[in-house]
Amino acid sequence: MRQQTQHPSSHGAHQHEHDHVGADNERRVVRVMILTGMFMLAEVVGGWWSGSLALLADAGHMFSDSASLLLALVAFRLARRSPDHRRTYGYERFQVLAAFVNALALLAVVGWFVVTAIKRLFMPVPVGSQLMLVIALLGLVVNVMAFFILHHGDRANLNLRGALVHVIGDLLGSVAAIAASLIIMLTGWTLADPLLSLLAAALILNSAVKVLRRSTHVLLEGIPEGVDIASIRRELMKVEGVEEVHDLHVWALTAQSPLFSAHLVADAQSDRDELMKRAQSCLKTHFGLTHTTLQVESQICMTGGNCDAHVSLHES
Repeated sequence: MRQQTQHPSSHGAHQHEHDHVGADNERRVVRVMILTGMFMLAEVVGGWWSGSLALLADAGHMFSDSASLLLALVAFRLARRSPDHRRTYGYERFQVLAAFVNALALLAVVGWFVVTAIKRLFMPVPVGSQLMLVIALLGLVVNVMAFFILHHGDRANLNLRGALVHVIGDLLGSVAAIAASLIIMLTGWTLADPLLSLLAAALILNSAVKVLRRSTHVLLEGIPEGVDIASIRRELMKVEGVEEVHDLHVWALTAQSPLFSAHLVADAQSDRDELMKRAQSCLKTHFGLTHTTLQVESQICMTGGNCDAHVSLHES
């Protein structure tokens, strides 16, 4: 029996590139956090002064964003910590956890939007539409700037993507506040404020659910997107010297870091080291899997258990 974990020779260069991308993501989050925090204060004052629910709702969302961006920043910095005796994979997955928490925070904000807007529908209040319009326009400018800062980062990173969803929610909130203020100025119809707040909440909910679903999938060790485990097994079965493949696992440390392990049953004539090289080359060439752990055996499931059932479970 032989077990080997492959770390490609280009791992050092890959790690350097990974660290560079991570540092760039971190700088983008810091810039957006400063922008969001500063404008949140202006929206709180403006929303209170004008009586606008749309502005106060957007300010509440921005407060949630500031906290979420801080969490994302902590996650990026923790991800740079080296593995230790307690966490052999290091702290990279904290980024996924941060994305999960950010999505839950967004759901809470949406709930607050909905409850408050429904109250306003039954008990309308006067709204200072001119002040509301000025602050909402400034908010739109700030949120567009924040969107482009994060949009040009690593969009495959779930942590950054969670932060981006918060910013998109802010941008939609600003658009809703602008539309509501214009309608109120032109028609005096104050119900436009809570109704457009509900529309913005529905759009934010859609984005939040997507991030929540993806981060939950990674935390549950789900198969990474775009990976077909049945195809992997078929290609490995074509490798010279491989008689059987079982106990396959494909999961992800983060959305960008897929991991793979499997047991290979070799025929009696095969050179185990050469078989290992061919199998690892197959995984890298066909599926882009570079962090792989393969165990070569002379018979099925030397480690015990019902491996055939295990394969069926993963391929179903």
